Amino acid sequence: MDADNLDLEICLEEAKAFHGDFCAGIAIGTRMSILGLKAIGIDDPKGKDRKDIIVFAETDRCLTDAILATTGCHPGKRTMKIFDYGKMAATFVNLKTGKAVRVNVKNKDGDRKITREEIEKSPDTDAYTMMPAEELFNIVQVSVDLKPEDLPGKPLHIVTCSACGERIMDKREVDRSGSILCKPCAEDRRYYKLINMPD
Repeated sequence: MDADNLDLEICLEEAKAFHGDFCAGIAIGTRMSILGLKAIGIDDPKGKDRKDIIVFAETDRCLTDAILATTGCHPGKRTMKIFDYGKMAATFVNLKTGKAVRVNVKNKDGDRKITREEIEKSPDTDAYTMMPAEELFNIVQVSVDLKPEDLPGKPLHIVTCSACGERIMDKREVDRSGSILCKPCAEDRRYYKLINMPD
């Protein structure tokens, strides 16, 4: 193993360059990634081990950029899945061994609501790079049920939604009494609203 593959300073610089600045999320996400990768036995995530990892990130914030930069995992390569739960957490899976761990930031505030003003005054970002890992993170071994349609590689099959006519990959369709529907049509719920366009 090249000692620099998971060197904190190098990984922080790469994450900072990818993200565009250095913030708490970059510090935490980089350290979380190194901890998670080591726990599942991944030494060289961008080299010899690059096909052996999947990461499940639980936020769409800075932390996820740090995870991407440190692990080399990408949504487009199907090695990173993003669930926007708004949590500072991620699960790291070694596809070769099946070993998986979930790492999350410890809650030191109990059930107290934290305001934007308090967040702006939170500890210096550098503090997150120096804090002992056991003070900052919880890490637990987990199991992740990975289905063939969730793994990297070409789509297993492609079908057409009978309502909107759009194509659906990787068994994401819904069968409603023999009608094949995409999830937005099946649930009649979209993140966008159609606007009639002039002819």
